[in-house]
Amino acid sequence: TATAAPIDAGMTLAQSAMPFDIEAITVTVPRSLKVSEANTFKPRADIVWRGEVRGDRHAQVQAIFIDAMNKGTASLQTGRKVNLEIEVTKFHALTEKTRYTIGGMHEMRFNLTVRDAASGMVLDGPRAIVADIKAAGGSQAVAEEQAGLTQRVVTVERLAQVIRRELTPPPATQIISRAATVPAPILQ
Repeated sequence: TATAAPIDAGMTLAQSAMPFDIEAITVTVPRSLKVSEANTFKPRADIVWRGEVRGDRHAQVQAIFIDAMNKGTASLQTGRKVNLEIEVTKFHALTEKTRYTIGGMHEMRFNLTVRDAASGMVLDGPRAIVADIKAAGGSQAVAEEQAGLTQRVVTVERLAQVIRRELTPPPATQIISRAATVPAPILQ
């Protein structure tokens, strides 16, 4: 006989308990995060961003996260009504020097807190989320940009994918009875 699999005790509430209806999303990029404009392979900073003209990098990163979170949660409209709190802890994309030579990794980290929309009670978190993704370099980076796959597109898509994964319950799985799959011993 088939039975529903038990929920893994190591799973978070957001991953295992129920679907969510996202009511509001707050994205915070603390001003305490250090920004670098240095064109070195890997500047020592919390925020490294070259996908837009030089400006308020905190605001640019916040806009990226807002776009990504809205995109990633757009289909989450059934279940318990919740609010999300996103606090960016690191957004380290590639400098020009890295992007146009060896490539690397977009390092994107944030803390996620899920609150009941009505009561404000914390249902999950805050917990650290890692959304890193490999970033092209050299001629591959140039080709991607020419095709419209900019660093901003890549980072927004990745963050959207990660938040969707974090908030979507896994599909129901079935366990087949051990008696149905293990042959009985042969008695002689």
